[in-house]
Amino acid sequence: MKQLYQDILDSAQKGKKLLAILVDPDKMMPEGISSFFQSVNNSIITHIFVGGSTVNDEATEALVLEIKKQTQLPIVLFPGDVTQITEKADALLFLSLISGKNPEYLIGKQVEAVSKLRTSQLEIIPTGYILIENGKKTSVQKVTQTQPMVRSNIQHIVNTAKAGELLGMKLIYLEAGSGATHSIPDEIVSAVKQDLQVPLIVGGGIKSKKQLEMTFNAGADVVVIGTAFEEDASFFDQIK
Repeated sequence: MKQLYQDILDSAQKGKKLLAILVDPDKMMPEGISSFFQSVNNSIITHIFVGGSTVNDEATEALVLEIKKQTQLPIVLFPGDVTQITEKADALLFLSLISGKNPEYLIGKQVEAVSKLRTSQLEIIPTGYILIENGKKTSVQKVTQTQPMVRSNIQHIVNTAKAGELLGMKLIYLEAGSGATHSIPDEIVSAVKQDLQVPLIVGGGIKSKKQLEMTFNAGADVVVIGTAFEEDASFFDQIK
């Protein structure tokens, strides 16, 4: 039974915060997987997100299969392209880049994915993806050829998130981008959360326990961290 979204929704309604680690198939070295996931299993991490802006073909499925050997945590695809979809995961964030104006990432890639997903056993979760400027050009910008939303125009960000919800998105994902210089300001997270009825995911640029706590306190239901774990293994110890 497909239950992952319902679990996220129930947690959000109860105020239980969730933490996902984002694993990029092109950055995770095979020899380090075992020790890495030992740290994951000893932490407060609740979900594994797998994906990247650019990933070699077949790399995603190979990594998902290896991760399944290391942990019982749910594995959620966070794909940058159709080639990153694999039946071996538990769920898929069916992303639409609603902050951009490139139709290829609003609906084009999604149409392309249908042939894979029509008979899929993956739990497919429609997700409105919003890229927020962070102080540097991200790989998402380069790949999608879109501009991030301006941090100072909070109302426009709130309206975009609400439009995603009204279009039927089950999750809204505020993203600063991989390796972001700045995480998403708390006032943006708070303003968006107050206007939504669906769970809110926030990721990008969170590199300390204090930032994590502040993002949760601002209203994020799920926080996603990737680079901080890649660059500093001691970060696991901070969040035990």
